[in-house]
Amino acid sequence: MREIVHIQAGQCGNQIGAKFWEVISDEHGIDPTGSYQGDSDLQLERINVYYNEASGNKFVPRAILVDLEPGTMDSVRSGPFGQLFRPDNFVFGQSGAGNNWAKGHYTEGAELVDSVLDVVRKESENCDCLQGFQLFRRISEQFTAMFRRKAFLHWYTGEGMDEMEFTEAESNMNDLVSEYQQYQDATADEVGEYEEDELEDADQDVQQHHDVCH
Repeated sequence: MREIVHIQAGQCGNQIGAKFWEVISDEHGIDPTGSYQGDSDLQLERINVYYNEASGNKFVPRAILVDLEPGTMDSVRSGPFGQLFRPDNFVFGQSGAGNNWAKGHYTEGAELVDSVLDVVRKESENCDCLQGFQLFRRISEQFTAMFRRKAFLHWYTGEGMDEMEFTEAESNMNDLVSEYQQYQDATADEVGEYEEDELEDADQDVQQHHDVCH
């Protein structure tokens, strides 16, 4: 079997990765506990590409989850398939980089490199025939950096792509990031409003109980 080692890094990479594992687990008939609940032999035919088979007929994603702060990891763990992942494959820091590239590259991020490589090595060595690696992470900054340097632009124009199309591609990427951020902020606001409503209801219940008692 030609296995794939999956790596998801950062908040964006882990959020997309969590959804990826929900979808692929559903396709293979794997429930949130790692048990097979499907109804077709085809679902198990190539399941070892992404999963390790553990004891008790459990399937564990061959996934490594990385971030500079624990909050993202907590979100993944509390998600629908959060208990599916191997606990030792969560690699994270404690403080984060605060969107500071230098801090993430030279300090907090650099301190995690050895730990990440160690987990990657262990997962790779457990493969019978490693096919390759799959990485989920945010790419918008890299796209912008390449655009500003005009990196590879001659390849695209040589194939008939107009330079303005390259500019439009950057704009579309930024729009996508902005839309994603708005959705994320709206979701956070809804959670906050829900919690406030719960607190108000609880206060009303306490007040009603107090009035009845007196």
